[in-house]
Amino acid sequence: MDAVDALNEIAFWLERELAPSFKVKAFRNAADVIRGLDPAEVAERARDGRLKRIKGIGGRTYEVIRQAVDGTIPDYLENLRKRSATPLAECGDELGAALRGDLHSHSNWSDGRSSIELMADAARLLGREYLALTDHSPNLTIANGLSEERLREQLEIVMEVNEHETDFRLLAGIEVDILENGELDQSPEMLNRLDVVVASVHSKLRSDSATMTKRMLSGIGNPFTNVLGHCTGRLVQGTRGTRPQSDFDAERVFAACAELGVAVEINSRPERQDPPGSLIRLALEAGCLFSIDSDAHAPGQLDFLQYGAARAASNGVPPERIVTTWPVEQLLEWSTSKR
Repeated sequence: MDAVDALNEIAFWLERELAPSFKVKAFRNAADVIRGLDPAEVAERARDGRLKRIKGIGGRTYEVIRQAVDGTIPDYLENLRKRSATPLAECGDELGAALRGDLHSHSNWSDGRSSIELMADAARLLGREYLALTDHSPNLTIANGLSEERLREQLEIVMEVNEHETDFRLLAGIEVDILENGELDQSPEMLNRLDVVVASVHSKLRSDSATMTKRMLSGIGNPFTNVLGHCTGRLVQGTRGTRPQSDFDAERVFAACAELGVAVEINSRPERQDPPGSLIRLALEAGCLFSIDSDAHAPGQLDFLQYGAARAASNGVPPERIVTTWPVEQLLEWSTSKR
């Protein structure tokens, strides 16, 4: 087995399990270290022990490399594969199988952990037909949001990735902040160049209902907005603690989404589970479209779509109302139709 592939696959399964970031980083770093070496040299150094003296190679990663260069599946990887054979969610298999893509993901250009190329590779290996790269906009400085200039540079990378693809497409996108005044945090020129725009509120989440409703309606009304991201902003578990959902007039917000063809995101991150089931059902009654998205910040987290599919299925959302079940041509026709 290729040692780089083994290390990256281990990192993938650990990310899927929400393992501590330092564990994941150890395997990703080790993969980066040996990727630049000749495979024969890696094998020789692994067998005589010299590889252990290279910075970035620890005891566990050395053991994985040593077994991989001998042509066996490393024990550590084999155990992870067995552990990960159990589905993440108990229901939603049929709906999950209908999902073709994912409209919300992050790379290390903003607050993600991995390169654009690794995110695209993981999406393809999971059977996705498309993945939208939606790094943050400039206002979210804590997440290294992309300036207009950096977004232009990223679009070049997206085009390069797609030059080598046949059955998969990396979509150019953004998770753009809905600012306090309701405007979107990126220039219309740049938004017009993107395939998909996810608009989200990330600040002043405890604003009163009237203020938050006005802000959200303005963002939804922007002709570039395709998806309303994690609409309540809540956190129900995880290392960041918990956070109550924002207060807003959900009936008005979902009515606007339905009228303007903006999809309500079913965010699949286990710490968000956003929106709650009651609001999913309210949006369904309002006639909204939905987008089941991973909001992945690492390759292994792309498999979180299982959680979103289970929540959509349990709340009666039909596949035809979910834009991420659509083929990419239909999706792009929808996402660009209002511009």
